[in-house]
Amino acid sequence: MSQEIELKLALGPEGPDALRHHPLLADIAPGVTFLGNTYFDTPAGELEMARMALRLRRLDGRLLQTVKTRGEGGGGLSQRGEWEWQVPGPGLDLAGPDGAASGRTGPGRAGTPGGAIYHGFSSRDLAAGAPRGKDRAGALDEGEITAGDGRVAIRELELELKAGETATLWSLAEALAARVALRPSDTSKAARGGALLSGEWRLPEGGSPQAWLHRAVVALDAHADSGRAECHAAAREAFRRLAAQGDTVTRDAAGTLADALADDAWLTPPLGRCLLQLSHHLSGREALA
Repeated sequence: MSQEIELKLALGPEGPDALRHHPLLADIAPGVTFLGNTYFDTPAGELEMARMALRLRRLDGRLLQTVKTRGEGGGGLSQRGEWEWQVPGPGLDLAGPDGAASGRTGPGRAGTPGGAIYHGFSSRDLAAGAPRGKDRAGALDEGEITAGDGRVAIRELELELKAGETATLWSLAEALAARVALRPSDTSKAARGGALLSGEWRLPEGGSPQAWLHRAVVALDAHADSGRAECHAAAREAFRRLAAQGDTVTRDAAGTLADALADDAWLTPPLGRCLLQLSHHLSGREALA
């Protein structure tokens, strides 16, 4: 099992094109890889309840199976365990890599998956995701998630840490946010698909400053996919609660964001950067609901 550490950023409709024209990415040749992802769960939805994800991905003529554990983090930054291995197909490999799925700590703990429940199709522009080096990699995902009769857009920038400190991801994200409207996102594609399928967007509880931030970010994710006014209101109230506690930096940034959310079209480069800086300031381990 490997550990995946990434910073997930949601983009508005104009975000992908703006990102491709960002000066930091001007010298990077474009490249596009088309992905087809299918997510699975048990009949009782045990993987979703455990916040695990089981996926088959078609990539360059290969079929890859991936299992991800529940993440820890918040404010866009997450760390989670990940297994990925090539499988013959067409269905799932329930034995897992070297039998890991049947082991006590492997991805098979939640029972036997019962079938495909939703799909995510995306094109991953590996070059436009981020300047790549030994310490980080990036990807821009565009496409859609489909579940039943519902569908939502995928517009995400994922910055992955390969080595070193997470500060390198935050600094890159803030530099990109100077020109591109983007914000942290705490909701995985698997969780988004599950919410779309069930019609229920569940929000985590508040409490600590990190927990209120996590609730606000998940509420923004839920509003983006569902359009429900109560999700937008929940995000605004979470920022208000966050502004009522913590240090001066937290109070000022959270208060600014709570005021900005009076408008549904609140996301601009300065406000997205404000949320990024608040997330960096409060970054810590919070179990992702």
